[in-house]
Amino acid sequence: MKPTPAGWPRITPSVYYLDPHAGIDWLCNAFGFELRLKVEGEGGRVEHAELVFGDGLIMVGQAEPHSEQEQAADREGARAGQEKPRQHYASPEQLGGKHTQGLAVFVDDVDAHHQRARAAGAEIFRQPETTDYGAEYWADRTYGARDPEGHVWWFMQRMRNPGEPPL
Repeated sequence: MKPTPAGWPRITPSVYYLDPHAGIDWLCNAFGFELRLKVEGEGGRVEHAELVFGDGLIMVGQAEPHSEQEQAADREGARAGQEKPRQHYASPEQLGGKHTQGLAVFVDDVDAHHQRARAAGAEIFRQPETTDYGAEYWADRTYGARDPEGHVWWFMQRMRNPGEPPL
């Protein structure tokens, strides 16, 4: 494989927000991401944004609010071979809280991270808990949170590597 562009991991997820400006600010404040790039278009629309966490990178974009009439027109356009890729960008908030991905991030101190996220208003759906998967595997301390638009985030800290004595 050829190397990735400088500053880009091999896999980079994207998350979409109805209000990406607020989403970006919240992710930086609550979870500790840092804004690397924000490209704004007409009317201040976020066309593309990049947030970093250590050597990780996520992209943030604008979810597309659609009425039922607009969705029907988009489906008709897709059948005619004129699909707009952005028509599929949605926030879990638009989908009744459903999500199609969860994002996992390793942190140095999961308990401190959990406290920061809670203080910033993250919905904690799983409290920090250590799970030991056995001597041939590993042990992680993990918590789960949802951001204000419903994206699922898992934050974890490696407590024991494979082959080390159980906790």
